[in-house]
Amino acid sequence: MRIVFMGTPDFSVPTLECLIHSDHEVIGVVTQPDKPKGRGKEIQMSPVKETALKYEIPVYQPVRARDEAFVETMRALNPDVMVVIAFGQILSKELLEVPKYGCVNIHASLLPAYRGAAPIQWAVINGDEETGITTMMMDVGMDTGDMLEKTVVKLDEKETGGSLFDRLSLLGGDLILSTLKKLEDGTLVRTPQDHEKATYVKKIPKTLGDIDWTMDAAAIERLVRGLNPWPSAYTHWNGRMLKIWEAEVLPDEEKSGDDADSEEPDGRMAAEGGETAARCGQVLEASGDSLKIQTGSGVLKVRSLQLEGKKRMDTAAFLRGYPVEPGYILERS
Repeated sequence: MRIVFMGTPDFSVPTLECLIHSDHEVIGVVTQPDKPKGRGKEIQMSPVKETALKYEIPVYQPVRARDEAFVETMRALNPDVMVVIAFGQILSKELLEVPKYGCVNIHASLLPAYRGAAPIQWAVINGDEETGITTMMMDVGMDTGDMLEKTVVKLDEKETGGSLFDRLSLLGGDLILSTLKKLEDGTLVRTPQDHEKATYVKKIPKTLGDIDWTMDAAAIERLVRGLNPWPSAYTHWNGRMLKIWEAEVLPDEEKSGDDADSEEPDGRMAAEGGETAARCGQVLEASGDSLKIQTGSGVLKVRSLQLEGKKRMDTAAFLRGYPVEPGYILERS
């Protein structure tokens, strides 16, 4: 089949590579315009563009893929199918109607769950046991088209947003090849989504990582993993941002001090008999390799962290260089 591939980030690259090395012909690659990045604001190509140029495939970078001039350009290419994975723009009805077999999207969730921009991170943050990728026949809605095929994966108990990103990115190639074969053979089964079961997730803002210590320890630990490596979960210590890269929820027998059973209106945790134990965000212990923090329910033990302007380090190394006083209340922005 003659394929126009549409994608932008490194997540899309393994699928593009798979299509290039298949029996299909990638006649063009569409990706987002080059953008300035980093402190130097140097103009950088997207990972998909770099891959396309490596294989001498024509690259198209519309500012607006909905513009009629771009639609006409695609009509002139006369593709059999468009394969879309993390492209980053909404496609118009006119563009969707260009290919003979339509536009097939590879979405990083088990639709209809997690329609939208950040399904990978939210699967970790929400503590899902499984997720996966879905091939979908695109329509004018936001991830609302008929489902074609799925691949399911189990989440590891220490899964991060980054590790799940890597795992799912490698699955797109095999799944799209299966989908395209059935599409061409006329054996593909289209399954309409149950829109009543649909959930939507927006782009992850950096501010989501600002840890709310009134949350329970398990939720914070999932947030830390889900936002690793970007944008990261963080708090503030002595006026400086402190990123938390790895943490664990302590079993009850490992918690420091009195067990907290209920929360006072001012954010303190009350122990049995009404005795005040600790405030949410309070450092309970900071010695050796142990940095324990009180949360809204339970205690979080930090394993790896990074002070603003410094490199990432394990807790023992951090505490040797930056003594933290027990009782200190970690702050939000």
